[in-house]
Amino acid sequence: MPRKLLLLPPLSVSSAFRAPRACPAARPAMNAARTGYRVFSANSTAACTELAKRITERLGAELGKSVVYQETNGETRVEIQESVRGQDIFIIQTIPRDVNTAVMELLIMAYALKTACARNIIGVIPYFPYSKQSKMRKRGSIVCKLLASMLAKAGLTHIITMDLHQKEIQGFFSFPVDNLRASPFLLQYIQEEIPNYRNAVIVAKSPDAAKRAQSYAERLRLGLAVIHGRPSVQRWTWMTAAIPADGQESTVHPGLELPLMMAKEKPPITVVGDVGGRIAIIVDDIIDDVESFVAAAEILKERGAYRIYVMATHGILSAEAPRLIEESSIDEVVVTNTVPHEVQKLQCPKIKTVDISLILSEAIRRIHNGESMAYLFRNITVDD
Repeated sequence: MPRKLLLLPPLSVSSAFRAPRACPAARPAMNAARTGYRVFSANSTAACTELAKRITERLGAELGKSVVYQETNGETRVEIQESVRGQDIFIIQTIPRDVNTAVMELLIMAYALKTACARNIIGVIPYFPYSKQSKMRKRGSIVCKLLASMLAKAGLTHIITMDLHQKEIQGFFSFPVDNLRASPFLLQYIQEEIPNYRNAVIVAKSPDAAKRAQSYAERLRLGLAVIHGRPSVQRWTWMTAAIPADGQESTVHPGLELPLMMAKEKPPITVVGDVGGRIAIIVDDIIDDVESFVAAAEILKERGAYRIYVMATHGILSAEAPRLIEESSIDEVVVTNTVPHEVQKLQCPKIKTVDISLILSEAIRRIHNGESMAYLFRNITVDD
């Protein structure tokens, strides 16, 4: 007669020391921190903190607790003062005049959050620095690509930026880049703040800016004008000798005859389009060295424009820009708050600011919730 096997329960700890089993309804609370998000300001300047506060107010969240400061020896120190484990972290970083310090603040904060086990680290960089150095020039380097590699190495997993100087910069990154547009806010400013804007004409101060100006003109149903050439007097006209970059004469193999490349020479400055008796609105993506804008305004004034506006996304306005604008024929300069320019506004009342925190906060909300970003790019074409 076969014997029956007695199956014993597995060994376990005593019921007195056994942890109570959590009910299914209580389990989501244990993972609440993993599904949360925090917004930090990576810059110690008041302008960056103000933009971060505007974004968090729209999101109904609190600004993350952190300390960013410069030590006496010039080194940057970042301290995260709360737990970020398992959370989505958004770092707001505007770029003041001290660009390299701002870059180091962003890199160090991203690395600190990565070390603190943040799930995703998204950089909100409205104006991406070194974007003008995105092409190889002679024996230079593509600094923008170097910066993209440094951000990825520091721990960033995503970037939100606005109006990159060259859209091809997105290809330098190994993670997603959302290149938002400020044009809807600037178009709204034109419609609401410029009296009789229907009598305006959109102006590109160079053929390179013609596509952007054409987009504005088509959306507002206005005319388009393009400035071509350069003024007859330039500050570099004294440089007449053609000296090789390395200081040595180049040699060519005797049996190799290359066709001679003619040097470029721009014609005298001309305006393609009618601006007489009209409001001229010059549009561009960056206003830094304003001498070209001042020269364009003088030409437009000579051609009969009775009011001149300059509109751009990023108002860097370095060096003597406020003084030159104040003394020029420009009536108003309109920029967004992607770059701090409070000091320049005090020096020049012609400078006006458009707030773009709304689109940044909406981008943060959609990325955290896993929603589509297509709504933020509606009616935007490749050329915009």
